[in-house]
Amino acid sequence: MAPNSEEQRKLQRIVRESGLDSLLSVLTETMSSSDLNTLLLEVFRERIRASTASDLLRRYESNRFVHPAAMNPIEMKRLEIDILQIADNHAFSPIQLSPVAPLGSCSIVAPADQNKVISALRGTEVVADATNLLALHICDLVKSGRASNEDNFIRLSTTHRHVRAQHFDTPGMFPHFHVFCMITSGKDKGSYSFEKQAIWEHIHVYQDIFKLLCNSEIEIVLNVRRSGYKDPEGLIQRVMQYGEQSSVRVSASESTGKEDNSYYKGLQFTIMVNIKGQHIPIGDGGFVDWPQQLLNNRKERMLISAIGLDIMLLNGFL
Repeated sequence: MAPNSEEQRKLQRIVRESGLDSLLSVLTETMSSSDLNTLLLEVFRERIRASTASDLLRRYESNRFVHPAAMNPIEMKRLEIDILQIADNHAFSPIQLSPVAPLGSCSIVAPADQNKVISALRGTEVVADATNLLALHICDLVKSGRASNEDNFIRLSTTHRHVRAQHFDTPGMFPHFHVFCMITSGKDKGSYSFEKQAIWEHIHVYQDIFKLLCNSEIEIVLNVRRSGYKDPEGLIQRVMQYGEQSSVRVSASESTGKEDNSYYKGLQFTIMVNIKGQHIPIGDGGFVDWPQQLLNNRKERMLISAIGLDIMLLNGFL
């Protein structure tokens, strides 16, 4: 956190007004996680005990995270079922995730700031990215021996309502929104065999989703990501060559942009869709090193991707 940031100034004020210079270090370093949880549970219980029904209504009125979404829930449920069925037909098994994830799910293995997530008690946070929770589930299965990605990929899909804590200035962006996610887990077998197959499997699913549900074609833009792979340009070339040889017929191009980030490794793909004259980026995906970190195994490979469902409904794509 930048030393002159608004959050840092607020924190300094709280410490100063408490009269306890060591307050933050006691809570974050000295006190155990279980003791901190017990303390905070009691703090919230006492605060709620002193609250009235009028206080509750005022909290509802002023809290942007708790208001209903703008779309029709029946249409959303139908869209979820249709998309999950298409993914299941492509061997991406649907799974229903919990509304909460372990605390730090987005910020420990990925470069997300914890302040962008709604942290909760009992060692949890509200799910802000379902792919992180899917990755944790797969790594737990692999570590325990209940599943193996050695000879065959593990493929999962889900729909989930995300909550993000940061403020969005972009029109059509909301504090909570629905997504469809896929994740593929496998092992490095050399010659980018996992990468080439996994990415086109994801693209094939999205191609079917927009063709069958929206009667629209998609375009894929491949973007180089400098970290994670020794030869990201070679990776993209191999992926493009594999796509030309596969049965997936989709417009794919390489980005000429120079932007980079540390979220995806080696390669990111953006999903563009043309609907009713609109050329819209509807989702993206790419390779991540999360299972390498979680399982301490450099041979682990993982591809994630997601599209926004609120955008599809609110823009009349269906």
